[in-house]
Amino acid sequence: MLCSSCLQECLRPKKCRVCPSTLALGIGAVELEQQIEGTETSCHHCPKIFFLSTIWENVDTCSKYHNYIIQGVKATTKDVLLQPRNVPNHNTFPCPYCPENFNQEGLVEHYKLSYSTDTKTVVCPIWASMPWGDPNYHSPNFIEHIQHQHQFSNNI
Repeated sequence: MLCSSCLQECLRPKKCRVCPSTLALGIGAVELEQQIEGTETSCHHCPKIFFLSTIWENVDTCSKYHNYIIQGVKATTKDVLLQPRNVPNHNTFPCPYCPENFNQEGLVEHYKLSYSTDTKTVVCPIWASMPWGDPNYHSPNFIEHIQHQHQFSNNI
């Protein structure tokens, strides 16, 4: 069983994340797929050359890339741990549009009911409160962000 808002979301036609076109099942961007299949590139961390379509295979196997990521995580974690943050209680989050506070599920529902058609870029208060969150990042599509990143409470 689904509540009416979840049912409406499931029945809404899916849109392209780049342009406002409605997606049709089974029909991809053939030209783009062919270009990805035929474009060669090289790893920025090792001398390996591969097609863009196989980039994830290189990401999985490139030890220099893995070391690069690990160093970045260590540096970011170190900086975050050294800087105290003025963050509200993790159990409640301020609405970026009005002065009300909500728990995560309440904020998602409040936004869907009250602001789902608003196109203003806003800072996600849930992500801004996380140690790795950027309190200055304005989400270009807050409704999509809310629906994909905070659909379930175990995301934080």
